[in-house]
Amino acid sequence: MTREETTRFLERWQQAWAAQDATALANLYAAEGRIQSPMFGQVQGRAAVIESFRKLFTAFPDWKLKMEQPIIDGNRAAIVCVINATHSADFMGLPATGRKVQVSGTVVLRLGEGTIEEELRLYDFTGLLVQVGVLRAKVGH
Repeated sequence: MTREETTRFLERWQQAWAAQDATALANLYAAEGRIQSPMFGQVQGRAAVIESFRKLFTAFPDWKLKMEQPIIDGNRAAIVCVINATHSADFMGLPATGRKVQVSGTVVLRLGEGTIEEELRLYDFTGLLVQVGVLRAKVGH
């Protein structure tokens, strides 16, 4: 893909995130596309990708992903983002807490011909677990 095609593709990806459209998001991945994330581990194939998005949007129905301008280098793109959401349903075995979370991270994409071949999500998973109450933060010495 050219830089302009990649930019347009990433705009569609961001719109699907903003709409919380699990199907539209999954359709942007290659048939055997892969996501690696602290939350879901490794997910591969469109069926697994769509299921991971559905679980995410169920647990955090007001999920908002604010993205910075992407950095594009050949067939790779990196996007720095901030997530704001409310834990409203089961998440990794933890019943809804109603707690609001804010997590910073970076998404790195490897693109094929019009699809995402691989996505690597790097974010403060420990901070997320503290915010939903799974872990306790110890402040001070």
